[in-house]
Amino acid sequence: MELNGAVCVVTGGAHGIGRALCERFVAEGAAGVAVVDRDGDAATELAAALGERAIGVAADVSVEADVRAAVAAAEGAFGPIDLMVSNAGIGAGLGLEAADEIWQATWSVNVMAHVYAARAVVPSMVERGRGYILSTASAAGLLAQIGDAPYSVTKHAAVAFAEWLAITYGDAGIKVSCLCPQGVNTDLLRRAMAGTAGDVVAAQGVIEPEDVAEAVVQGLAAEELLILPHPEVRDYLRRKAEDPDRWIAGMQRLQRRMTGG
Repeated sequence: MELNGAVCVVTGGAHGIGRALCERFVAEGAAGVAVVDRDGDAATELAAALGERAIGVAADVSVEADVRAAVAAAEGAFGPIDLMVSNAGIGAGLGLEAADEIWQATWSVNVMAHVYAARAVVPSMVERGRGYILSTASAAGLLAQIGDAPYSVTKHAAVAFAEWLAITYGDAGIKVSCLCPQGVNTDLLRRAMAGTAGDVVAAQGVIEPEDVAEAVVQGLAAEELLILPHPEVRDYLRRKAEDPDRWIAGMQRLQRRMTGG
């Protein structure tokens, strides 16, 4: 993936990882970057700071019409989309007690938003015989998220959807990557660290959004399916595959540490 001259759309683009990606893509010479965020004012403000090669678009990624409108706005401003970054995500911090409405909201943002993004750009990419889709999941989508059942389940689904896209459209010239970081210094993580998970998350190593952006640039250049800003996640995943029962036992010990049990 060559970012220089590329037209990019980034959802969840006004804050955290998305903001860092928008800034880095412009720095890499992108021809156009659409900063898409539910916080339309923040999206517009960031786009103005990035200059004439960026636009801000207000959109709720859980609404397919909003996603399509954001893609149309980017195409109208800059031309066909080269890189679609489906980045927005939410957490719940709940287990079995999570209400159905929370499960649905988490599913809508963490899974269906990726589906809507793909629906919006894949036909044009197939017609042109090229394109790239990057979805932000989480290391939780490869491993698990202690204390957050909706997040863990939906992030697994996000990884599975990225794999499906790669399998289904690889021969059509579409490349797919799935970003799976552990702790990143964002508002989402800071809210999570206010609970019992804070010490464990900190011990795993919290990195900055700019570090994630660097990993993304490298991962896109290498066209890797899994982009892992925390390299140790690859080892964790291998251990999980080699001995699932031992991995579960280790996660149970980690949970006891988190809860003081």
